[in-house]
Amino acid sequence: MFSMPAMLLMGVIMLASWAVSARLKSKFEKYSKTQLQNGMSGAEIATQMLADHGIRDVRVISTPGRLTDHYNPADKTVNLSEAVYSQRNAAAAAVAAHEVGHAVQHAQAYSWLTMRSQLVPVVQFASNTVQWVLLAGVLLINTFPSLLLIGIILFAMTTVFSVITLPVEYDASNRALAWLENKRMVTREEHAGAKDALSWAARTYVVAALGSIATLMYYVMMYMGRRD
Repeated sequence: MFSMPAMLLMGVIMLASWAVSARLKSKFEKYSKTQLQNGMSGAEIATQMLADHGIRDVRVISTPGRLTDHYNPADKTVNLSEAVYSQRNAAAAAVAAHEVGHAVQHAQAYSWLTMRSQLVPVVQFASNTVQWVLLAGVLLINTFPSLLLIGIILFAMTTVFSVITLPVEYDASNRALAWLENKRMVTREEHAGAKDALSWAARTYVVAALGSIATLMYYVMMYMGRRD
């Protein structure tokens, strides 16, 4: 009863996810060609932003891969992909400052980041088991409907995590862009490029959250309509 509309919705979201990811890749390639006039690398940008916020206990390190940039609150490290760490362009500056934005959130006990961090152990457990519980729940929906309900609860935890991630990511980008501008680390053109790149990066989280919400609704409707 609900499968066709839900499948169409998921198809639209998958298409949107592909389009946003492709656009994000092209934006970063474009702004990777915009060399910073100050000549600073991503690592130097990150180090300077940490210093300007009085954060002395966070290290900036290089991590293998592409688009592997992240802040790790457990060991207080800003992990920059090899390209971002060493390159000196608007894209590298944007990513480096964004990840330091998370470090600033951590240092200032930003409520949304604190909430997300508290959910990490629960979400890790849910992510490792939810697909199998949902599969079994769908197969046994007529004989053991409670199993599907358990799967829905587990999946809801990952959905909540996706939604909470949105303000965390947008706030980190806002902090990064404000610092880059206020400290005059970039020119107007470079700032516009950094802002555009981070805006498209944020949209990937929006699409992911919408996809998670749509999937959750699909399973909820399946559970509610099991007697039809």
